[in-house]
Amino acid sequence: MVEQITVLGAGSWGTALAIVLADNGHQVRLWGHRAEQIEEINTKRTNEKYLPGVRLPEKIAGYADLCQALDGVRTVVLAVPTKAIREVLRKVCACIREPITIVAVSKGIEPDTHKRVSEVIEEEMGKLLRDVVVLSGPSHAEEVSLRHPTTVTVSSKNMEAAERIQDLFMNHQYFRVYTNPDLIGVELGGALKNIIALAAGITDGLGYGDNAKAALMTRGLAEIARLGCALGANPLTFSGLTGVGDLIVTCTSVHSRNWRAGHMLGKGKKLDEVLESMGMVVEGVRTTKAAYQLSKKLGVKMPITKVLYEVLFDGKDPKEAADSLMSRVKTQEMDDLVNILTEPQREK
Repeated sequence: MVEQITVLGAGSWGTALAIVLADNGHQVRLWGHRAEQIEEINTKRTNEKYLPGVRLPEKIAGYADLCQALDGVRTVVLAVPTKAIREVLRKVCACIREPITIVAVSKGIEPDTHKRVSEVIEEEMGKLLRDVVVLSGPSHAEEVSLRHPTTVTVSSKNMEAAERIQDLFMNHQYFRVYTNPDLIGVELGGALKNIIALAAGITDGLGYGDNAKAALMTRGLAEIARLGCALGANPLTFSGLTGVGDLIVTCTSVHSRNWRAGHMLGKGKKLDEVLESMGMVVEGVRTTKAAYQLSKKLGVKMPITKVLYEVLFDGKDPKEAADSLMSRVKTQEMDDLVNILTEPQREK
């Protein structure tokens, strides 16, 4: 069935997903807060700042007015940076009267509250939320917008809602969508891999090579699984698309904002300088703070996250931080893996 769907956030990822939905025959309203960007979308059929060289389908219409963009729709794709989610959702609630389904596509954990994106949405929307569905996986916007083969996962507390969103996004030419009932694992895998991607960028910036990156990614996945299982996730989720799949693509690609930011840090630039030069949100910085707080609260060992936190927020030298990981007390790898798989999981 053809739907009228609103995408909130006209950045690279929101625009790429709007292209997928338009290719599937849906009428898409793409909302952004900059009037000049919306005019470009509607008149030139481009969004050059975020997806240079990509022509947008005619079924995408840009909106600068949030209430107009939401009028009469029942499905909303939320693609704004995590730090803006609460502010945007409060404005959404002022515009609508009937409950809507929100597809959350931003990846992160809120510092201090330690809430996942779906939990923030539930808290802000209340009775105006029908369902929240999370879409995650190894999916650079630049490649999706060029219709390169991509595979993602959707998850929700209501798997019927997840299956409906699966149908909306499934494109048999280039965009394949799986379902996974482990909402906690799907969200955490997508959020925490950004931490490891920052660290991978640092080691690349330091010139440490493929051996170091392979070790970092492997041990990073163990950290992700440890924290995920402590929060009630299924450990098997981290071997899938939203775990190791997303980790690989984010740690190894120049498309990755987090890898690029880490690479600049490894080259000696300061965090403020890096973020200013990026011109786009680097979700891993905020997520590192939240994950570090959670690891201390829950007593979960996350040595990579800890040293990255020290680099980002305490001014620790990146080379000193990377070298400190090599000097840790020796341990047995299989014991660590067994502990991840056998520790009692919290109730979901």
